[in-house]
Amino acid sequence: MTLVVVVGGIPAAAAAQQETASVSFENQATGGTTVTVDSVTLPDGGFVTIHDASVTDGNVLGSVVGSSTYLDAGTHENVTVHLDEPVGESGTFVAMPHMDSDGDRVYSFVAANGEADGPYTADGSAVVDTAMVNASATVSMSDQPTTGDSVVVDRVELSQGGFVTIHDASVTEGAVFESIRGTSAYLPAGVHENVRVELDAPVTENTTLVPMAHMDTDGDEMYTFPESEGETDGPYTADGSAVVDTAMAMPSDTASVNYTAKATGGYSVVVDSAYLPDGGFVTIHDGTVTDGQVFESIRGTSMYLEPGLHHDVRVTLDSPLNETTTVVPMAHMDTDGDETYTFPESEGEADGPYTADGSAVVDSGNATVSASVDYTMKSSDGATVVVDRVELSQGGFVTIHDPSLSGGAVFDSVVGTSMYLPAGVHEDVEVTLDEPIRSSQVLTPMAHMDTNDNEAYDFVTSEGESDGPFTADGGAVVASAHTSVNAVVTAMDQSGDGTTVTVESVTLHDGGFVTVHDATVTEGQVFESVRGTSAYLEPGTHENVEITLDTPLEESGTVVPMAHMDTNGNEAYDFVTGEGENDGPYVAAGGAVVTTADYTVEGTMTETPTETMTDEPTTEMTDESMETTSESSTDAPGFGLVVALVALVAAALVAARRR
Repeated sequence: MTLVVVVGGIPAAAAAQQETASVSFENQATGGTTVTVDSVTLPDGGFVTIHDASVTDGNVLGSVVGSSTYLDAGTHENVTVHLDEPVGESGTFVAMPHMDSDGDRVYSFVAANGEADGPYTADGSAVVDTAMVNASATVSMSDQPTTGDSVVVDRVELSQGGFVTIHDASVTEGAVFESIRGTSAYLPAGVHENVRVELDAPVTENTTLVPMAHMDTDGDEMYTFPESEGETDGPYTADGSAVVDTAMAMPSDTASVNYTAKATGGYSVVVDSAYLPDGGFVTIHDGTVTDGQVFESIRGTSMYLEPGLHHDVRVTLDSPLNETTTVVPMAHMDTDGDETYTFPESEGEADGPYTADGSAVVDSGNATVSASVDYTMKSSDGATVVVDRVELSQGGFVTIHDPSLSGGAVFDSVVGTSMYLPAGVHEDVEVTLDEPIRSSQVLTPMAHMDTNDNEAYDFVTSEGESDGPFTADGGAVVASAHTSVNAVVTAMDQSGDGTTVTVESVTLHDGGFVTVHDATVTEGQVFESVRGTSAYLEPGTHENVEITLDTPLEESGTVVPMAHMDTNGNEAYDFVTGEGENDGPYVAAGGAVVTTADYTVEGTMTETPTETMTDEPTTEMTDESMETTSESSTDAPGFGLVVALVALVAAALVAARRR
């Protein structure tokens, strides 16, 4: 018989194996969406998770604000952790190494109610480190040519919204106001790329510029730092200094264009950058331009581009490319000033190419005809994922793979596939997942062919014999990005006497409620549509939540279970009585996290359910309110383990504070 001694909910034998786990987390500033863990050692692989300070109060599950991607066994340095909800206020955060106990490479500690992917331990305590994280900003800008009238800041991240202001180098000599050359429009909290800033004081010679992130301290979305003499809209700071970068701006009359070979579905070409000192266009020629086919070689032209530097210029082609082709992006002027490209029809009289040293300004490279996929960081309701853009040279699909793909699970990693997509360009492709995902993770949309021409996705069922991925440069055509999942609701069609509704499952990463609305919520009846609400639900996953309705259903129809937060932390549902000020819905991809189900009221004359809702619930609020009371019963295993984990984490944090 094997004797197993449990220490804080973790077997002692496992704890002994985990003694080499470690983490180092230094004080730092963040723009709100990421933090950096300096070093983490994971003996058996896993994750490093960021908890907020509420973990010290026993909020083990609800304190999780983000987790790294899966990390192989060993030591990892400078690990970037994406946060599921942006940090808007400074505070103490806790970095904690977690195991991958279920081996799926997805951090599911919260969704699994603490029963999977628990923390590494040492001496009976969770392995942790703490740091003060300053909610601030980041800014980066590269050296660049300029017309003198504008510059482009590569990336700005703001924790609370604000501006990016361009100073010249005299700011380092104390010329705080005099150094200001220009300021962006108001930028909401979040990440902004390729921010063009018009300069009030033009650059006339090579000049070192200092982009600086500024706050909007008075909340008017107007930059008033200079006129208020620094009283409002001061700079974001980190470690006592303003958040800045430096870059060289070089006035130039010479155009440039840069292109690196890449895959395409054949319908567009993306040019990495183009500098057009007087504005104009980027035209895609094929390789025959080098044989003198000046007009015949034209395959497509960009929209008009303002004077200055432009990144990632997508040029839609007039006719698709059918095979891998050498393309020649060429910078063209707008000589007649009408912002319309007329070079071919004018037979070269208008909108000719920019030249340098007597030659047209061009670059060249292969465009591999295959497919392309664009997918950016976003939130999901766990049931669907929206892929930004898919371009296919022939009909096929876009398939969503989970992180197990990186471990070689080619088939098992498939979590959802689109409907058949004809050859061409498809934007905002919504993919319904086979089973809901309940945890934030990196998802990988992959472009797949329809090799057997039956318009059905057979890659998994054929074990790879059919409908394999589009490829380019020896690899599958994919895109990957962090996908935040903070709430998931599922419900089955059901029948009853109209007094109760059962929600099959609800996952709430920060705790809260599940509220049953009727279908009038889609018509703007936000409060009036509320029929009943569960009792407070702890962070984690709850199954078979039975909700007693305050206003019973009198006829068959659609019910809309909606995940709601507990924003004021009182564990009471105050959304209706507070007229929407508290306990609003969880939001993903711009809409409330909901599901729909047909409910048949037994014994009524009308037994046929109404059509299932397809429109997203509106968030328009009304002036009316109503009080709600409800009862619920839940089946959420694992909360006994959470109690043990509270003690485990508390011991670690006491030790950390004593260092």
